[in-house]
Amino acid sequence: MSDKRFVLAGVMGWPVAHTRSPAIHNHWIAKHELKGAYVQLPVQPEKLEAAIRGLSALGFAGCNVTVPHKVNAMKLMDELTPAARHIAAINTIVVRPDGSLLGANNDGNGYIQSLRDANPAWRGDAGAALVLGAGGAARAIVVGLLEQGVPEVRIANRTQERAQALADAFGPRVKVVSWAERNEAMADVKLLVNTTTQGMHGQPALDVQLDALPANAMVSDAIYIPLETPLLEQARQRGHVTVNGLGMLLNQAVPAFEAWFGVRPEVTAELRAIVQATF
Repeated sequence: MSDKRFVLAGVMGWPVAHTRSPAIHNHWIAKHELKGAYVQLPVQPEKLEAAIRGLSALGFAGCNVTVPHKVNAMKLMDELTPAARHIAAINTIVVRPDGSLLGANNDGNGYIQSLRDANPAWRGDAGAALVLGAGGAARAIVVGLLEQGVPEVRIANRTQERAQALADAFGPRVKVVSWAERNEAMADVKLLVNTTTQGMHGQPALDVQLDALPANAMVSDAIYIPLETPLLEQARQRGHVTVNGLGMLLNQAVPAFEAWFGVRPEVTAELRAIVQATF
């Protein structure tokens, strides 16, 4: 950067100690020999507005936003990107030169890029997708899939009302499948996605059977600890291309870093190894 000023960015959440984002961004800062730092910003929910209003005064170029702030932080932005509006949550704040705040959500694009990293030939219009879960990650992934031309996105969630709310928000290409019919709903899909916490370290395995899943379908899991969940292990043994959640985490960080530091970084094998070493 020509002016060589020290650039600050960070991740705002509560709690925030578990986040891998500092490992990602500080690696890129060092790699590109930039003057700056990426720090943890533990902010209690009741202090969120004061913290966000203070970013500009403290000289921050922006920050990531993680649970539980992704929805409430959105309400404090001066402008939102189209993706953030569709997802109805933000994961990135950019402080503009005039101090105004832009809210973005890079999760959906990060997810799509993780699919392409695993299978460069992946195409959204190849066929239907089945998404298990209906929380924030599901919403971001559904937006990404719809933008890529997936003709039908089926959503199965234990609480059907939440799945229905997602379908209502996105229109006729999003269909609700009852949780009881989740296995049968795989019959003709090209992509199966788990966005639930089942299979995460310390959680029970996801309760699904892959017998009906076509052999050429990809299977992805938003979880990255462990890197291979029981779902992905089961899918790999059946010969499916599998994608864990690490690619989504790494790829969503790219546009945020570029917005703050003015350099577009790369997701490399070296970076993957650094982040995996923190697990």
